[in-house]
Amino acid sequence: MPIIVNLDVMMAKRKISLNELSERVDLTLSNLSILKTGKAKAIRFSTLDAICKALSCQPSDILEYVNDEKTANQ
Repeated sequence: MPIIVNLDVMMAKRKISLNELSERVDLTLSNLSILKTGKAKAIRFSTLDAICKALSCQPSDILEYVNDEKTANQ
């Protein structure tokens, strides 16, 4: 998948637990866990906004694009 979710990295940098982030962004633990593990198929902008506010970060700190063609051709 060309989009990598680095939510766990940002959570570690901010020293915030999944439970605490769940409460701050009003998202269930299971949905946040799906996002954190990179298994989510989509994310709402409102959810991304809430996460960025809670973690004081930019969307690019959480989501990373990796070009599959580049890694396939190496």
